[in-house]
Amino acid sequence: QVQFVESGGGLVQPGGSLRLSCTTSRITFSIYDMAWYRQAPGKQRELVARITSGGTTLYADAVKGRFTISRDNAVNTIYLQMNSLEPEDTAVYCCNALYRTLKYWGQGTQVTVSS
Repeated sequence: QVQFVESGGGLVQPGGSLRLSCTTSRITFSIYDMAWYRQAPGKQRELVARITSGGTTLYADAVKGRFTISRDNAVNTIYLQMNSLEPEDTAVYCCNALYRTLKYWGQGTQVTVSS
């Protein structure tokens, strides 16, 4: 069974920063495209950022220039550096792993941006 350990969420003031981490096990991490999704209350889940197995990155328009996704294959971990956070970024952030038809989800970590 694939396992995810997500961390780094919490409460932060507008304009602040957080760094999310997602460590996986029981998959060949390096061949998977990895991503962060988020779901705010009453809204559909949306893609925040993706990083392919080759290191290519993709960002949602709402976070371009503020968020950075990265990966460290040596420790089976992806990161999401979030700067200039806004109240609209408040959501549960989930880690996703994708390889061909195989897709796995983490449990999520809460991010709350509020003064």
